[in-house]
Formats: sequence, structure tokens, C-alpha cells
Amino acid sequence: MFSVSEHWKKAYRGAHVGVLAMGEVLNPKTHSGLDEKKAELGSDLRTVFKDKNELRSLQPITAYKDYYKQFKKSYHVLAQLESVIFKGKSIPSVSALVEAMFMAELRNMLLTAGHDLDAVKEPITLGVASGDEIYTRIGGDEQQLKAGDMIMSDAEGVISSIIYGPDRRTQITPSTTKVLFTAYGVPGIGEVAMRQHLEGIAENVRIIAPDASVTLMEVYGAD
Repeated sequence: MFSVSEHWKKAYRGAHVGVLAMGEVLNPKTHSGLDEKKAELGSDLRTVFKDKNELRSLQPITAYKDYYKQFKKSYHVLAQLESVIFKGKSIPSVSALVEAMFMAELRNMLLTAGHDLDAVKEPITLGVASGDEIYTRIGGDEQQLKAGDMIMSDAEGVISSIIYGPDRRTQITPSTTKVLFTAYGVPGIGEVAMRQHLEGIAENVRIIAPDASVTLMEVYGAD
């Protein structure tokens, strides 16, 4: 299902990427059990973090900030965290599977993309953009990638990049029954943190779908 290019291994030594595939999932628009966990997460984050500088100096955040800076971009998960913690915003309701991923993303601060696994055309390859690739972002806009950005592609093209996010073709939908989550760990993000993150996503998904099965949970490194 998944392979790692030699180009990625050479370009991003010390990086780790996590892949989680699950079957027998459900994707309702809302779920009461997940809503309770979202409220709990928001409260936990506001209890732990009282200062923006403290949040911004944490290792997962600083590693991503360094990565994004290469491309003159800012790490959007940090902005989302600050909105929840310091502005009192609630975690948005999109769909249950997306929220399950987003909750783990906020708690662990690790960038993650979600896909409908049935829409993905295997094999999936982790690589590095040349800058010539163009794909359709989840919002529907055509996007040319930035050279050097980490990307994932299937047999039909790019399905996500760090800088521009997931694609439209493989997006999670209300009818999704098989799901793929891919977490980009830039250099400085370790294997243990990545594996715990994947386990956290799976735990959240099982709130929605207790019988959901894990068909792949793996962390790939460039050590």
C-alpha cells in the first residue's frame, strides 16, 4: 500500500511519517460522544497553556515552524491551537471522521491529512515535490506545488502536501467506510510521538465506530 522514496529519505533525515488505515468506519455529521471529547480537549488545552510564547516554543511547534519558514509560510495548526486556547473558540463541527483526526492533531500538534481509502489508487508514495506538480486542493482550487515540499501521491497523482494540504479527489465524505490518515512528521518529530498520535486517532475513530478495524498502522522514518 505504501512506499517511501529514496529522495525523501535523503532530503529529510530525522523525519517520521505515520500512516493509519481503518475499515468499517462511520462518518456521521455529528456524534455526541465525540462532542463530549471535543469539549474536554478544549478545556484541557486551556488549562495547560496560559501563555502564547510557551505554546510557540514547544518542540513539535518549533519543528514545523522551521519547516514552513523555508516556504515563507506559517504553521496553520499553531493558529488553530491559539484560536481554541486563547480566543475561546470551539473545535468546529465538520464531520465525525474529520473531527476525530483534528482532535488528535490539536492534542499532539502533528500535521495530519485524511482520505477516503476507497478513492485512493494504490500504491501510495511518500516523496518530495519537484515544483512542477499540480493538483486540486480540497477546496477545489488548482495548486502548483512548491519544490522541496513533502508530498504523497497515489497512482493518479498527488493526494496531499505539507504546505497545501489534502486533495479533493480522495476527500473524506459522508459515505466513507474506509479511511486513511497520514501524518507528516518533519525533522525533529520522533517515532514514538508519531505512533502515539496514530493510536490517538484510532481511539477517537472508535468513539464513532466501535467495530472499526485497523488495517495498517505504521511509522516510516528517514534516520
